[in-house]
Formats: sequence, structure tokens, C-alpha cells
Amino acid sequence: MSPLIIILLAAAFGFYMAWNIGANDVANAMGTSVGARSVSFRQAIIIAAIFEFLGAMLVGNHVSLTVAKGIVNPFAYADHAIVFAYGMLATLLAAALWVNLATKLGMPVSTTHSIVGGVMGFGIVTHGLSSIEWGKVATIVASWVVSPISGGIISFLIFMFISKKILADEKPVVAAKRYAPFLAFMVSMVLVFSMLYKGLKNLHLNFTFTNALLIAVGVSIVFYGVIYKIVSNIPVDTTLPYKRRYPQVERVFAILQVITASYMAFSHGANDVANAVGPLMGAVYAAALTSHKHVEMSMWVLSIGAVGIVAGLSMYGYKVILVVGRKITDMTPSRGFAAEFGAATTVLVCSKMGLPISTTHTLVGAVIGVGLARGIGALNLKVVKDIIVSWLLTLPIAAALSAAIFMALKGLFLG
Repeated sequence: MSPLIIILLAAAFGFYMAWNIGANDVANAMGTSVGARSVSFRQAIIIAAIFEFLGAMLVGNHVSLTVAKGIVNPFAYADHAIVFAYGMLATLLAAALWVNLATKLGMPVSTTHSIVGGVMGFGIVTHGLSSIEWGKVATIVASWVVSPISGGIISFLIFMFISKKILADEKPVVAAKRYAPFLAFMVSMVLVFSMLYKGLKNLHLNFTFTNALLIAVGVSIVFYGVIYKIVSNIPVDTTLPYKRRYPQVERVFAILQVITASYMAFSHGANDVANAVGPLMGAVYAAALTSHKHVEMSMWVLSIGAVGIVAGLSMYGYKVILVVGRKITDMTPSRGFAAEFGAATTVLVCSKMGLPISTTHTLVGAVIGVGLARGIGALNLKVVKDIIVSWLLTLPIAAALSAAIFMALKGLFLG
């Protein structure tokens, strides 16, 4: 196969993978906001398009992490660059096919884990079981437990606080207006600190812990004042019966949820977009096979990722949005805020502690946690079971698909 054909196939598979990331990963991140009706589907697409792009371009990983995700050693293929290129093509297509199927079924799965499964598949076929870094695989398996449980616990606690301090108050609208600036302060602290502390290395801005904390406090104080001013203008209609005041309460949380939704999109763009198209760079350059472990993430690759993500979300994202936003448990802005804020906090804390974490699994766990805060009956257990099964199937199915595709490519072009 000529280098030009490899590049064209890599670009096509990369776009297809990005399309599926938009349809599944980004739809998962935006699902609670759309499900709670804090934003419309059209607004979710606009938010995702803007903040995914900014996250990838401003603070994203422009020098991809080890192309093979630490699962196989690229240097084992130093004398067979074309084999590694075919392996990356197989990885991209296998992961994309699995995520596409999961999206069709409405199941939110980890695209990163799908890529890892793909790498495992061709690694086992070419160099056997001993070539796989099983410690890394064990870390991924651990994330299936750590991510949803951590997200679920934190979101459960956040929603219990909201329920007791605001929703159960005799004057819920007044309570919401009183606590909203405080919650906005906390959201700002988590989001700004997570961005500044070890999050802007690609812009060569390395803030110390103390400096990042001080800046986050300053920004959050300003944010507190802005939200205080906004919610102060929301009228309190004391003539309404108690139960009919909830829409006014939810208006307050809808404002906060738009902010958390924007951050989720920005964070995804920064952490996952360049990472997901890493195999594309491996297929195009195979630079990881010679003298460098890292390959430069060209702008055209990021552009393929950005366009593919927005296209996937707008064309097919509604399926996963429907499951995450409405089928696991009934979603309102206050519940959606608790889930998104809980998920964002969990990802920050666990990643800084070095614990394995998956954004997809964390957010689903957070939604489940919010549902549990209202009792087990508030959850659709069949949907929860189906989602967990899809997580367990991700690595083996992606690996099997990748192995099959690799063998087909090898048989067709290497003989």
C-alpha cells in the first residue's frame, strides 16, 4: 500500500472516529444539560462546537501521548513501520465501528478505552500476549470501578445538599438565590483551578499550586458577584403554591448548568480529542517507530477531529443524549447540575491523585448517584445494567475487531 493511500485511509478513519466521538462521548457530556432542558439540542451543538474546539486548540495535547497508549511498545515495530501503520489503521477503524454500534444502541462508552482495545488486538496478533502491558490494562479495568463510584458518591452528596438546603426549604426560591452564588463560587474554583494547575503546559504556562489556587479564588470571587447579580433579578412570586415554585428554582440551576456544560465540552476537547486522533498520526508518520515516542499533532489532524466531532454530535448524538439525559433517571436542571459538577470535581480530584479515571464512566456514575439520592426507584435499572455490560464489552470487542481488520489488511497488502 502506497504512503498516499495510507494517509487517505488514515484521514478517512480518523474522521469516522471523530464523528463517533461526537455522537457518543460529547453527546454523553451534554446529555444531562439537554435532558434537563437547560439547553436545547441546537444550543448543545453550538456549545460543544465552540468549547471542544477551544479546548483542543488552546490547552489540548498538541504533542500526542505515546501513540500506542502505553499498551504496546512502538519500538518493537522499528524495523516494520508499515506493520505499525496498518495496526493504527486497524485500531482506528475497530474503535470507530464499536463506538458506532454502541451509539446506535444508545450506550455511552469510553472512546479512549475503545482505542486501547484496538491497540491490544493488533499487538497480540503481531507479538503475542507478552507484548501487552497488562499493568496498564489492569489500570483501565480499575477505572470501570473507580470512575462511576467516585462520580456517583460526589454527585449524590451534592444533590443531597441541594435537596435539604434548597428544595426542602419553606421558601425554595429564596434559598436557591441565597445558595446559588456560593455554588457558583465552588464551580468556578474547581474549573479554573483544574485548568491552571498543570493544565496549560502547551501554552508554556506552568502555575504553581499556590499561584493557581490564588488566581482561582480571585476569578471565583468575581464569578460569585456576577451570579449574585443575575439571580437577584429573578422575581420571587410568593403567591404561588409551594410545589409550583420549583420552576423558579430550576431557572437558577439552569444558569449554573450551562456553565458546567461548557466546561465539560472544553475539558473533553483538551483531554480527549487529540488523544483519540493519536493513532491517525501514527498511521501517517509512524514516527514513534524510529527515534521519538511522540508525534507532532498537525493542525489538519485537529481540524479533522473538530469537524468530525461536531458532525457526529449533530447527526447522531441524540441517541446517547436521550439515554444519559432522560432514560437513566428523570433529569432537571438541579439534578443535572449536581451530576455535571460532581463529575467535573471527580475527574479533577482523581486525576490529580493519580487514580484511574474515565470521564464517560464518571458522568454516567454521577447521573446514577443523583438518581439514588431520590431512591432506587428513581433509576431505570435495566438501562443501567445495559450500560455496564457495554463497558465490560468495550476492550474485548475492540480488540477482536482490530485483530480481524489488521489480518485483513496484512493479507491484502503484505501477503
